[in-house]
Amino acid sequence: MFVPDAFPIALLMMVISMVCWGSWANTYKLTKGYRFELFYWDYAIGILLISLVLALTLGSMGSTPEGFFLNVRLADPSNVAYAMVGGVIFNVANLLLVAGIELVGLAVAFPVAIGIALVVGVVLSYAVQQTGDPWLLGLGVLLAIVAVIMDGQAYARLNAQRQAVSRKGIIVCLVSGLLMGLFAPFVTRALTAGDPLGPYSIAVFFTLGAFLSCFVVNVYFMRHPITGDPVTFSDYASARPVDHGLGILGGVVWGVGTVFNFVAASLVGVAIAYAIGQAAPMVAALWGVLVWNEFRGAPRGSWLYLGAMFILYLLAIVVISQAYLAG
Repeated sequence: MFVPDAFPIALLMMVISMVCWGSWANTYKLTKGYRFELFYWDYAIGILLISLVLALTLGSMGSTPEGFFLNVRLADPSNVAYAMVGGVIFNVANLLLVAGIELVGLAVAFPVAIGIALVVGVVLSYAVQQTGDPWLLGLGVLLAIVAVIMDGQAYARLNAQRQAVSRKGIIVCLVSGLLMGLFAPFVTRALTAGDPLGPYSIAVFFTLGAFLSCFVVNVYFMRHPITGDPVTFSDYASARPVDHGLGILGGVVWGVGTVFNFVAASLVGVAIAYAIGQAAPMVAALWGVLVWNEFRGAPRGSWLYLGAMFILYLLAIVVISQAYLAG
C-alpha cells in the first residue's frame, strides 16, 4: 500500500486533509431545504464508498507488499473493533455538528466544535502514542486554541449587530466537539497495538462503523429532530437527485481528507496528523468570507480578529510540524 516515506509528503496529505475537513459542509449549504437527517444518509454512503475505493487502489499497491486484504486478514480483531467504535463515536459527533451548522451557521459551529475536538483528540492520542516533541506539540495546540478564540470573537462582533447566536446551537456544538475528539485515541489504538490495521483498513472499518450506526443514531434524529419536524424515509426518497448527489459528494470530500490523515499518521503519529487536520476551521472561515459573504458589512473588529485567527492557525501548523521533526 502507498504510505509516505518522507515528512513533506505526509505534510501535503495533512494539508489536503485540513482542506477537505474544512470544505465538505459546503455541500450541505448548497442543498435547498434538504434536512440534515436526510442529507446524512447520502453523506454516510459517500464516506464508505470513497474509503473502499482508496483501500482497493492506493491501499493495495505501492511501496509495501502488505495490501489491504492481507492487512485485514493479519490484524488483531480487537483493532477492527476499535476502528469501528471510533467510527460510531465520530458519527454521533458529526451528526451533532451538522445540526449545529443548521442552528448557528458553518463558521460558528466549526470553531466551537472543532476547537474542543482538537484539544481532546490531541491529548488522548498522544497519551496512547507519544510521537513528536510534546512541548512543541502543546505550543502548536495552544496557538490553535487561541486561533479558535479569535474566530469566535470575530463572529461575536458580527452577531452583535445582527441576531443572537442560539444557546441550544452552542450546546450542540460543545457536545459534538467532545465526542469528535474522543474518536482519535481509538484510531491510534487500531494503528499501533498488537498486529495493527493499516491506515486504509482503519478508514474502511471506521466508515463502516459510522454507516451502520446511522441505522440507530440517524433514525433517532429523524424521529426526534433537534430542530424542525420529524422526517421519514419517504422524504428521503422524494428528495431532488442533485441533493442526493451533493450529500454523496460531501461524504467523498470528507472521506478523502480522513484517509489522507490516517495515512499521514502512519508516519508522523495520530496526534500530529489530527492536530494539523483540525485546522479545518481556518478553511471553513475562508469559505464563509469568500463564498458565502458571511462578513459582508462586518465591523472592523471582526476583520482584525479574523486576520489574527489566520496568522495563529498558520503558526500552529508550522509549530506542530516542527514537533514531529524535533521528536
